[in-house]
Amino acid sequence: MKRYTQVLLVITFLLPVLAMGQVHFGATTGLNATFVLDKGLKEDPRYNSTYTYQWSPVGFNFGVDIGRKFGLQLESILSNQGQIYQVVDAAKEVSGKRNIDLQYLNIPLLMKFMNGGDGRARTNFNLGPQLGLLTKARETVVFEAGTYTIPEDDNFELPPGAVVNQDGTYTLEQTFSQEFTKAKNNFRDMEFQIAMAFGVDIDLSKHLYLSTQIRANYSLTDMRNGDVIDAIKAGNGGDIFGSRANLLVGVQIGLHYSLGVTRSFKGK
Repeated sequence: MKRYTQVLLVITFLLPVLAMGQVHFGATTGLNATFVLDKGLKEDPRYNSTYTYQWSPVGFNFGVDIGRKFGLQLESILSNQGQIYQVVDAAKEVSGKRNIDLQYLNIPLLMKFMNGGDGRARTNFNLGPQLGLLTKARETVVFEAGTYTIPEDDNFELPPGAVVNQDGTYTLEQTFSQEFTKAKNNFRDMEFQIAMAFGVDIDLSKHLYLSTQIRANYSLTDMRNGDVIDAIKAGNGGDIFGSRANLLVGVQIGLHYSLGVTRSFKGK
């Protein structure tokens, strides 16, 4: 009964909002540069970050414009994220790879601030909270046989079979690999994020408009689960580093249908 009461309250709140505004819905896709911000990886001399680009293949949104300058928009976006780090040896030669491969269903609730004009192309700014639901996660690390610099990290543990040298390096006689997955509970199932976008809406017909955006979102919570974080704090983290967050910056394009007449056609 409590759940039905909550649903009823939400509907009661939304009905007057929908009645006041113009409703629209649509589908989107995007291309993003994605980053995994990890202090440990950044400071570790064995890793070089690389630019990583990923698709957000499909997304859907539902919105209502309340007046000419403000609106609300609820979205759901399937987003591929992560980053590839090169593994470098003591001679600064590439000798492996660390691949962080993630997929989220992002659900942002955005406040949309629009200019008040009637032109066919209109700018807007969007800002709001976002919930990231993790659907896939896999992190793999491969070190080829060779000599590597020992990081200045109290929590660092040597890979199995490594031999410490007297010059601040260690040597691996054979390839070392390691894997972390969602199935092993190394990642949070849910993240709280902040999302923002700057865009242009372009009317195509009486009921259709095109949206183009430069978009970004940043996770405000560590992307690993509580057990991993506790292990790090206790000094038992091994090669699982410190605080880690997701950052995404990219472009998004969408096609939307308006239940009312689009703005530049209202005067015709």
